[in-house]
Order: sequence, then C-alpha cells, then structure tokens
Amino acid sequence: MVGQRAAEGRKGGRAGMRLVGGTALAHDDAAVRLDGVGIAFTLKGGKRYVAVEGIDLGVMPGEFVAVVGPTGSGKSTLLNAAAGLLKPAAGSVTVFSSALSGLNARAGYLFQADALMPWKTALDNVAVALEPQKVPRAEALVRAREWLARVGLAAFADRYPHMLSGGQRKRVALAQMLIRDPEILLMDEPFGPLDAQTRQIMGNLLLELWAANRKAVMFVTHDLEEAIALADRVVVLSAGPAAGIVGEFKVDLARPRDISEIRLEPQFHALYKEIWSCLRVEVSRAYAGGPA
Repeated sequence: MVGQRAAEGRKGGRAGMRLVGGTALAHDDAAVRLDGVGIAFTLKGGKRYVAVEGIDLGVMPGEFVAVVGPTGSGKSTLLNAAAGLLKPAAGSVTVFSSALSGLNARAGYLFQADALMPWKTALDNVAVALEPQKVPRAEALVRAREWLARVGLAAFADRYPHMLSGGQRKRVALAQMLIRDPEILLMDEPFGPLDAQTRQIMGNLLLELWAANRKAVMFVTHDLEEAIALADRVVVLSAGPAAGIVGEFKVDLARPRDISEIRLEPQFHALYKEIWSCLRVEVSRAYAGGPA
C-alpha cells in the first residue's frame, strides 16, 4: 500500500488517509502553512455558508502538492487564502513562518481563466508583471523575451492574445507568473480548459521549469491523473459544505517524469486506485448533496 489508514476522518467517523513515509513538517519549515483554517461566506438573507473548516496543510519549499476534491469542496478557496485574497474566519495562514497579512507578495498565482490583457502583445503581457517591482522597461522587455523563449514562444512575442491558441496563451500566463521569481506558485486548474494533448505538453513544460528552480507549488485540479503525474503529494478534500482534508498521499514516482509515460507505470495505477477509493466517496457525496 502506498498510503495507510492512520486516523479517523473529521466527519461522520469516516477514516482519513494520512501521509506515510514522510517527515512531520515543522511550522518554521513550511513555505506556506494553513493551521486550523476555516472560511465562511455570508449569503443573501444573512445565512452563513462554511466552505472549509479545520484545514491543516503545509507546503515545503521545493515541494509540489496537488489538491483534489469534488466540485464545491473549497479547493480554490484554499488557494485564495494562501494568496491572501481571502481572510480566514478561523485559524491562520503563515508564509515562511510569518503571519500572512494582506496579499502574499512571495507567491505567484496562475488562474484557470485567461488573465492576459487583450490590448497588449505577449511580450508586454509578460513584461508588465515586473512593473510593481519598478524594473526599468528596457530590462523588463529583455527578461520577458527570455521567458517567452523558455516557454517556447520566442517567435510569438509580438502576437496579441486573440492571435494565440489556448495552449499558447497559457504559456504566456505561465511566463508572466514566473518572471517575478515567486517563491510559492499557486495554480488553480491552470490547464483545465485545454485539450488532452495540450494539457500533457503544458504539464511537461511546468515540470521542466519547476525542476530547474524548484518552488513550493500548491496545484488545484479536478484531474486525479494529472495530480499524481505532477505532484510529490496529493491531498484529498471532502465534499462541502465545511469541507476538510480526508486523505493525504505521498507520490513515490521517480523524477524527472514524462506526463504521458508515467501514466503507464504499474505504480501509477496502484496509487490512482488507492486515491480514487478515497476521492470517489466524496464525489458521490457531493452529487448526493453534501456529506451525510
């Protein structure tokens, strides 16, 4: 077994899958840590909706953590908390052992939807990310060209977003995030809208760039295969409301990895089966209207 049952789950007495074979993460070691985090929203009429509660999750420097869960389980909510876009109603968020107050300046955020400026070329869309750092424009353009080359778009620097394919726009967005050299990468289903072949290409590109200068990565996806192929650790969220962590799995697959080839490995299939046995319960609960 890649994982082992080690603790009873938070809800309904169901068992949670906890990480084994790793080392307990010290609070001071984590690049980003959520301790007892709960997030709630006020609905029309004054009702309160608890999206997530009791979340304890740390991501180490250089570690790639994927978060999966059914629709409505609060995956993006956790990313927004780590980014400083949402303030927890309970618990705390720390970044390199310092309490997060306001936006997380040490993180880069890659959204699912395109966030490129349609009136700017690919080059300018990448260069603009350096404006908050007051980098001189000439230097910013040089660095932007270098990053476009690294993502395979050197010949497309002068194209506008509407002239690029979905995969190419995503590459520009990736370069736009990485040019700032953030220490933490927060990625919210960034490849979700892409076709299967392009997703594999983008996955391999991401792994190549990450391997060159490993950052702490918190990667949200609905695709369990994608999570296993990319990550060092997969975290499973329960069905909402009041979603929590019900599973945590170490991915003991050798690196470097090729997204298409790694899926053929017997160990990959064994791990997929084990994680899916945990995730499937939560997906069923979500479609049934939430946890029992």
